[in-house]
Amino acid sequence: MAVLVTGGAGYIGSHTAVALHESGRRVVILDNLSNSCREAVDAVRALTTPDMAFVEADMRDHRALDVVFETHDIDEVIHFAASKAVGESVEKPLDYYDNNLGSTIGLAQAMVSHGVGRLVFSSSCTVYGQPDVIPVTEAAPTGAQSPYARTKYMSEQILRDACEASALDAILLRYFNPVGAHPSAMIGEDPYGVPDNLVPFVMQVAVGRLDKLQVFGSDYDTPDGTAVRDYIHVVDLAEGHVCALDALAAGLGGCTAVNLGTGMGRSVLEVVAAAGEAVGRPVPYEIVGRRSGDIEQIWADPSYAAELLGWRASRDIDDMLRDHWNWQRTHPNGFRG
Repeated sequence: MAVLVTGGAGYIGSHTAVALHESGRRVVILDNLSNSCREAVDAVRALTTPDMAFVEADMRDHRALDVVFETHDIDEVIHFAASKAVGESVEKPLDYYDNNLGSTIGLAQAMVSHGVGRLVFSSSCTVYGQPDVIPVTEAAPTGAQSPYARTKYMSEQILRDACEASALDAILLRYFNPVGAHPSAMIGEDPYGVPDNLVPFVMQVAVGRLDKLQVFGSDYDTPDGTAVRDYIHVVDLAEGHVCALDALAAGLGGCTAVNLGTGMGRSVLEVVAAAGEAVGRPVPYEIVGRRSGDIEQIWADPSYAAELLGWRASRDIDDMLRDHWNWQRTHPNGFRG
């Protein structure tokens, strides 16, 4: 039997594919390569096994999904495949609803049809919007403030209903801000165009691909005026997905939301300063206006993940930025350069 990793050629998916292989599972990667590349799959295979299965297909292609389930004896799934840029979602909301909701519905239908009952869903802390109480527990009210965030919230509701009506069991992992790279520096974050997220933007400036970082807003009600987030090492995050699958395999039923974060918030300028330490020189930046869809501050209460999954983040901000920089400096133009 095998675990299907949708969006497995992407940033978090590729790291999770490695962690799943290390856990002893047979992995099947499915990706349409709209925001990733075959070179990422090659790198995952180099870190794991040369015969790791890869299927290029769109999650909304129901027949292609059926073939994957029929061919590879899938018995559990981790679902990453989605468009994920907050700013872009504001500009192209219909594309985000089509892709993100369509892929989730198609996958749930395929799983029910083929009798596959264990699913870990890549959700997001953005479902909380701007919380009234920080750190955020899973009991906090939801308040998604961008089309991207609403697709994650709606996908959660779709999966809750599917679990109620079928033998499907799911864990909804609401994770915070993944950064870093595999310690081998063979896989890492390789966004197309100008990065939407802070750390890849910082590192592309540091490596010379971009002139300077844009800091979106310095007038938030935070200690230094810049937005605050909970940054988590992508390898910690990958290991959290393995723990979630293990919990389902051990009999955890129903549909359960779980935060994955460190429990510590850091401002944009704090991260920029720490990145300068990792790189060995200051990273130039400019303050610009706030970005539509962004919230002021959020970080996790990760205690439920420790209780339910036995998972805790073990890597700190220095580990995150060191590993991210090692990836970027050895791949200045990403996987293709």
